[in-house]
Amino acid sequence: MRVGIVGGGVAGALLAWRLRQAAPRSTIDVYTARSTDGDATSASGGLVRGFERLEHAGRLAATGLAELRANPALRAASDYREVGSVYLALSGDGLGDPVRVIEEALPGSATLLTAPELAARYPFRGLPSGVTAVVERHAGFVSPAGLRDAVLGWLTDRGATVRRMPVATVDPAPALRLADGVTAGYDAVVVAAGPWTPALLAASGLPAGGLRVKQIQYTVYEGGPAGLGTFVWEGTGMWGRPAGDAGFLLGLPGDRWDVDPAGPRPDVALVDRVASEARRLLGHPLAEHCPHRTTVSSDCYHDPPGLELREVASGVFTFTGGSGGAAKTVVAASRVAAAALLR
Repeated sequence: MRVGIVGGGVAGALLAWRLRQAAPRSTIDVYTARSTDGDATSASGGLVRGFERLEHAGRLAATGLAELRANPALRAASDYREVGSVYLALSGDGLGDPVRVIEEALPGSATLLTAPELAARYPFRGLPSGVTAVVERHAGFVSPAGLRDAVLGWLTDRGATVRRMPVATVDPAPALRLADGVTAGYDAVVVAAGPWTPALLAASGLPAGGLRVKQIQYTVYEGGPAGLGTFVWEGTGMWGRPAGDAGFLLGLPGDRWDVDPAGPRPDVALVDRVASEARRLLGHPLAEHCPHRTTVSSDCYHDPPGLELREVASGVFTFTGGSGGAAKTVVAASRVAAAALLR
């Protein structure tokens, strides 16, 4: 089988690696940008946990995290930091099934806390009385960029080809027309180019399949609340995690859609909203400090969200649309996608 993968982010790299493992005699070519600085993989906050509201996504997240923890090479490459996770849900409704999914993959990891129990253990303030927290011991964050770089190295060592060559268009043959004018034919082509995916499909006369580009942004502050690992607050979408010696990373969902992936601009109003929400939620002076840095990039979103293989033409697929949360599911989703592609 000959497979051409457009995009050398963490999704494209792991899909190529899974294909190489499952079909070692296949031809696997990965086309990636000449520079990956500032792409979605480099900018990702990297939160990993087992909890997701949707069962399918939760099973991918939990089994992927279990594999990451059990595989020394993946664990080291991703620089996995097990600092725990707190997911603040507006209510306890519907949490039983997702927690059971976590426990199947990561026994003893998940605990449910009521609002009073939560207040006694964590520094959150001003939460509604009905809040229930899903606390995971085996959770934390990774470096998607570090994992991507390691996997691309593994691929090269195992006979796959990684080319830093832009792709001009995708032909439904299927084939790829490269920026240098060369056309390369394949049995299957997978576009895993993140926020560049919709534009590449449009330039190729192919449907975008519900994929859109959205800006992603977060700010790192000096200092941070003691004893808090990664967290998500369902009420506002705020999320955060420790950022090493630099301090604490905080983000909120933005509303800038259909942005140019090549030139994202910081949303100053969003930075202010993050600081205001952090003061209210955490009661910590970090939000009053000068930001250490704000990171801006973009990613590819799909409705409904989910990193999965989607066919847009005969033999042409996309593998993106994780909607800003692909770090949680990419390890397992890449295995599922590779198996589907080989079938």
